Amino acid sequence: MSPHSPFIYLASQSPRRAQLLGQLGVRHELLLATADEDAESLEAVLPGESPTAYVQRVTALKLDAAVDRWRQRGLPPAPILCADTTVAIGRTILGKPEDAADAARMLASLAGRTHRVMTAIALQHGDRRLAALNVSHVRFAAVGPARIAAYVASGEPLGKAGAYGIQGRAAAFIEHISGSHSGIMGLPMFETAELLRQAGFESY
Repeated sequence: MSPHSPFIYLASQSPRRAQLLGQLGVRHELLLATADEDAESLEAVLPGESPTAYVQRVTALKLDAAVDRWRQRGLPPAPILCADTTVAIGRTILGKPEDAADAARMLASLAGRTHRVMTAIALQHGDRRLAALNVSHVRFAAVGPARIAAYVASGEPLGKAGAYGIQGRAAAFIEHISGSHSGIMGLPMFETAELLRQAGFESY
């Protein structure tokens, strides 16, 4: 594998991660799971697992699956990038809401409190694997039930860890962040650029 591959594989369906890679000037191709892959089972939380351990483990499993996918498809060599984002209050992990009621419950638990957003990234480059973790702290205002209901009705919380996206309407709920805005979106650009640099990917 050339240390100066002209592109990388992004094993993520998130349009936000693709957008952030583009902001770095990194050309990428998607390496997505097929319908017969049980991607959801990778996100199951183990008993007693901390949010930090969870997000790093899930990211590693996603990368394992992506590398297998790359091999099975006989694709050209290039670095493979995976990421996973988890929202937590203390040791309680807030995953993707099951429905609107679950989203409203999560948002009510975040209102008026500070929570953590952890995004783990992992990069496979030949036989070498690199990983990094970004942890940010986000404080929500004391948002009332009516505003939460209106936000949930927009449909935006569904499919997002913690039932919100900082790049969308929920930005109006956020009083303060400490950490990485891009990390909260799902791909911390500083850490991503560092991993790519360590892998010898200097095209950007």
